[in-house]
Amino acid sequence: MSVLPTVGGNLRPRIEAEAALPTRFGRFRIVSFSHLCDGREHVAIVRGSVRGAHHTPVRMHSECLTGDAFASLRCDCREQLELSLERLASREAGVVLYMRQEGRGIGLGNKVRAYQLQDCGLDTVDANRALGFRDDERDYAAAAEMLGCLGIPSVDLMTNNPDKIAQLTRYGVQVASRVPHQVPPTTHNRAYLETKQRRSGHMLNLAASDGV
Repeated sequence: MSVLPTVGGNLRPRIEAEAALPTRFGRFRIVSFSHLCDGREHVAIVRGSVRGAHHTPVRMHSECLTGDAFASLRCDCREQLELSLERLASREAGVVLYMRQEGRGIGLGNKVRAYQLQDCGLDTVDANRALGFRDDERDYAAAAEMLGCLGIPSVDLMTNNPDKIAQLTRYGVQVASRVPHQVPPTTHNRAYLETKQRRSGHMLNLAASDGV
């Protein structure tokens, strides 16, 4: 029995539009959806033919305006996104789900407020809690719906975050394996990554030397 939230009325999640997306990493397709359970406009970046394909490499990437667009060094989000696209471009098939869940789901304005608290000495977890949020407000029910619309029966999930595996499994997605997905820490984001490892249980190896 599915544990996915239901959309009001008889509306069901479905693919809304699909178009070619050539990138500097390779050729992909961008897919949009309608009637997802959270009402947000998430997209899938798809490489090759994935419908019916078991062990499809999948990366769930949460939107990070400061990192993805402005190349912020406070996090490793842009590097993780680029790594996922590079990996998929070297394979026949795979998917990046680009989830519109800014700031671990607290929104852009609150993310900036959390940054301000971090500048005053709080880590990412305590900054979110000080603003009245949980450590991580993200939910991946819509991601499970997107995978269903794409017809993917099982995934090899590129992640360091055990909560992503647990949530997808709870929502009925078969996670066949976990593929570690880490970029080297830098002097700017090491504390951020150490907090992920120590307080959020992320499966990271931070022994590597800091970069720039």
